[in-house]
Amino acid sequence: MNKKPLKVMAPVLVLAAAFGVVQWMSAAKPQPEKKEEEQRLVSLVTSQARAQPVQLQVTTQGEVRAHTAIHLTPQISGRITAISNRFAEGAGFEAGETLIQLDDADFQLDVARAKARVAQAEVLLLQANAAADIKRQQWLGLNPNKEPTPLQVNKPQVLEAEANLRAAKAELADAELNLARTQIRLPYRGRVVSREVGVGQYVTAGTSLGRIFATDRVEVRLPLTDSQLLELDLPLGFVASKQSPGPAVTLSALVGNHEQQWQGRIVRTQASIDPQTRLIYAVAEVQDPYGKGASDGVPLAVGLFVTARAESAAQRNAIVVPREALRSADKVYVVDDEDRLDIRTVEVLSTADNRVVLASGVTDGERVVTSTIANPVHGMHVQPITHLARR
Repeated sequence: MNKKPLKVMAPVLVLAAAFGVVQWMSAAKPQPEKKEEEQRLVSLVTSQARAQPVQLQVTTQGEVRAHTAIHLTPQISGRITAISNRFAEGAGFEAGETLIQLDDADFQLDVARAKARVAQAEVLLLQANAAADIKRQQWLGLNPNKEPTPLQVNKPQVLEAEANLRAAKAELADAELNLARTQIRLPYRGRVVSREVGVGQYVTAGTSLGRIFATDRVEVRLPLTDSQLLELDLPLGFVASKQSPGPAVTLSALVGNHEQQWQGRIVRTQASIDPQTRLIYAVAEVQDPYGKGASDGVPLAVGLFVTARAESAAQRNAIVVPREALRSADKVYVVDDEDRLDIRTVEVLSTADNRVVLASGVTDGERVVTSTIANPVHGMHVQPITHLARR
């Protein structure tokens, strides 16, 4: 019997049997339980939008400048005989206080001469009137029923004497005025910026004695955009009055590591737009900045750079959301009733450090997103975390 075919087939049969056993065991092995992963939602902090009456605020900056600043000059010539201690750099002075005294000897003589001329003119007028009365009585005695002519009763001589008296009195007034001008004064309280003269110096009319500015009020020139002017409800060429006072302004600056605040009002706006910056300038005034208007004793000094926060005079109803809710200048993310993200375009009325005032785009009570979100997609499902908005 030939055993050779059996020897050849035996290994093949063994391999086939082994493969069949492995397949059977693999098929009999229980299948692992499949788990479906749930989609992880993005958690977002939300705050409720609130409809409420608001006063719009505008923030800008400007430099404090004097309302009145001048070079002090004399109206007459003369030698300086005295200078007040208050006419020194940085010193303050009161209204009507004599700052500089000029030599008045010549002006005293002029006043004395003018008074003598007045007295002489008064005597001549008395004599002319007396002569006119005598002439009139004489005429009426000779011509009782006939009215004399002005020349017959010395009327021209009386008119001449009256004119001479008026001229003499005018000369006296001029001499007294020049005498008063030897005492150089100002009609308002102020501060001295610089002094340019000294005692003994001869000055002529128009010579600069120094620079001063008034401290009854100061101004701050505030640049505003078109939208800021609209927020404050101010027209071009606005001028404040008792019936229409300007918006209140809070000015602040860091002085000696402490923030100081001063209160003022916008009193006018320019009637034109700056051609270079395309801005409109408003002027805010602070009354008595070195006295009652000072902040905790700190004056609103001329030259100080300040931040100004102005409020509109009238209230309006609007939607208020936290400052963090505004994205890209005009976008707000809203979570709808189905917890889906709704990307809205809004109309912004005003922005501040802690809030944004909206005219449209969001309604009262809607949930706006205040937390950051990496890749927002309109309509994506989110997990809102409620946070009460500050009013």
